Amino acid sequence: MASVSKIVIIGNVGRDPELRMTPNGKPVCEFSVAVNRVTGKAEDRQEQTDWYRVSCWSTLAERAQQYIQKGRLVYIEGRFTPRTYTDREGKERLSLDISASDFQLLDARRDREGAIGGDNAPAASRGPEGEKSFDPDEIPF
Repeated sequence: MASVSKIVIIGNVGRDPELRMTPNGKPVCEFSVAVNRVTGKAEDRQEQTDWYRVSCWSTLAERAQQYIQKGRLVYIEGRFTPRTYTDREGKERLSLDISASDFQLLDARRDREGAIGGDNAPAASRGPEGEKSFDPDEIPF
């Protein structure tokens, strides 16, 4: 019988991705993602944050390095592996690791000054000859 191990998270990128190469020359990109959750009733409401360490491999790693930035809202799909380690103070810690099989940016693209959208949209969202693509919200009916 076949088995499946898959995780999907949506959260904010906690640090810019770091691209490096394995000794065999395979690219790997690592970054962190914060996922917020709310527990309790109205008066006892508490917000908690779970941090995930995400790694992307090969061409996905190169894409992550190019597009993912700290603060962006991102969808991550992949394989989950909890890992324990001992920190510098000798305490046992838990790391929530995800080996990504896919990702998707969910927020609007930011230009270099931090504004949303603008004429700095990626070439894929432009029409022929650099014209802006069709926006269905501009239809008058």
